[in-house]
Parts: sequence; structure tokens; C-alpha cells
Amino acid sequence: MTANLPTPAEPLRIGTRGSPLALAQAHETRARLADAFDLPLEAFTIVVIKTTGDKIIDRPLKDIGGKGLFTREIEDDLLGGRIDIAVHSMKDMPTLQPQGLVLKTYLPREDVRDAFISPTATSLDDLAVGTVVGTSSLRRKAQLKLRRPDLEVVEFRGNLQTRLMKLDQGVAAATFLAMAGLNRLKMNNVPANAIETDVMLPAVAQGAIGIEQREGDTGVAGLLSAINDPETSLRLAAERAFLLALDGSCETPIAGLATLEGGTLHLRGEVLRPDGSEAISDVVTCPVEDGEKAGTEMARKLLAQAGAEFFDWR
Repeated sequence: MTANLPTPAEPLRIGTRGSPLALAQAHETRARLADAFDLPLEAFTIVVIKTTGDKIIDRPLKDIGGKGLFTREIEDDLLGGRIDIAVHSMKDMPTLQPQGLVLKTYLPREDVRDAFISPTATSLDDLAVGTVVGTSSLRRKAQLKLRRPDLEVVEFRGNLQTRLMKLDQGVAAATFLAMAGLNRLKMNNVPANAIETDVMLPAVAQGAIGIEQREGDTGVAGLLSAINDPETSLRLAAERAFLLALDGSCETPIAGLATLEGGTLHLRGEVLRPDGSEAISDVVTCPVEDGEKAGTEMARKLLAQAGAEFFDWR
């Protein structure tokens, strides 16, 4: 892209995964850009890219390569000039981007909470001993086993619709989704009950949409700066610094959430043993400009408390 605005004849190409939620996020990005510059929607085109994570849904992520499986092909197309920007669910994003790409644009954050989904129960406390719960998230599994070690957990991979279908088929009696995804898809018919963050701390960056661009692409940078949400940027800077210092991946149960109150940032972090037998948490309050530093320091403190064997899931 040049500094000129995109047009229907030369549209800005928005890369995304093809799930209904990913498409909803790409459409939100397109709508915000169109509104910001008073352009027709046709000045932006959505390019669907299938990732390895979308193709392999019968194995846990930790067994096939972790978070990068949902971004690698999209980032290759961005680096190769086949798309101009890439829209991602931030909780899927590795903490470091490939050389040549930058991630500094975030849309206003949605509801950060997890949702408890069950056709027969309204909360974890309602589930009988031995009830089967499905989740593919190591974080949710560890948090579940910490609170209800009497429940059975089964692997539950797939997009939001696939997991709901498995629930309908009786593969499990309950599961978890993100409230943000349900809200963005306007799925008010799903029997969802939001879990407060003091009960189940969410994944780092849950509910946030990030937009990746090529480094040095000043035309695109100018467009994206108009839709960046500063509050979300500050919150994610602290959360992702926490995750980066923990060397977090899909093999590590980590939760983190930053909130803002005026010029003050509150950060909560949690690390768990993969079997849910133990959790270590911390809370810090600091000026907003110190959020990244606070995230890094919190991670180092929790690592020191946890010890070398804490994250050993093998």
C-alpha cells in the first residue's frame, strides 16, 4: 500500500482465518477502517487463509506445535505481499512476531471472561462428581482440576461451532468458551454463564483483536493508527510482557489480566501446574506507563516461587 487511501479498484487486503469468529473479527476491522476514513466497504477485501491449526483438529495443540499454528501461514502471506494486514485473536498470538512484521494495533477489547456452557448446569458447582467436561485449553483444564479435581476432562478441539456441536452430541456435559466470541457472533441462544475473573482468570489478551502489518509500511500504518484503541494497547502491553517473561505457550497454563483505573494499571497473573494440583498468583498495581515492566517483574517473581519443575507436564 501507498499513503493513498484504498479504493474498490485497489482494495486493502485483510488476511484472516476462515472460522465464523475470525471472519467476524475481520469484518469488524473492515467496518472500523471504512468508518474512520468514510470509505465504502468495497475498498477492503477479506482474504481467507487456512492455517495448520485449522487443518489438524484431532490432536492437542501442544502435540503439533503450539500457538504459531494459527498464524504462520497468514504471516507468510503478509511477508510475501499477498495480503496487506492480518487480523488475529490476540490470545492465539505468540509473544514475538517474525522479523519484518509488527503488531501495534488493537481494537476495543470485548468481554474478557470465560463462559461456562452446559445444557443441564449453570455453574461448575452444579456438576456431579465424575461429570465429563471438554476443553482443549491447558489453562482451563488446570483451573478446572484445581477447583474440581473430581471431574473428568476430555480433549475438545475445534472452532466455537464445532465445540458446541460436540456438546450437543454428548461428548461432554459441559465446556468453556470465551464470552468475547459469543458476543461477537451474537450467539445469545447459547446457554452461557460468564465466569467472573476472580473465579477463573482468563488467558492473556483474551477478548482482544490485534492487527499485524509489515514493518516500514507507512501507508498501512497511517490507516491502522486511526482505529487503534489506546486502553487495549496499554493493557495488552502489560499482559504480553508477563507472558513473554514466562516463555508462555500452549504448553503452559498461564492466566493474566490487566485493568485500568485512571492512570493506574492493575495486573493479575497466575501460573498453574498442568494437572491443576497447584497455582501461584500475584497482583500488582502501578502507573500505566510502567505496565510492561510490572508484567516482566511479576513473571520473574512467579517463576522464582514456582521452581524448575513446576511446568513439567510430561
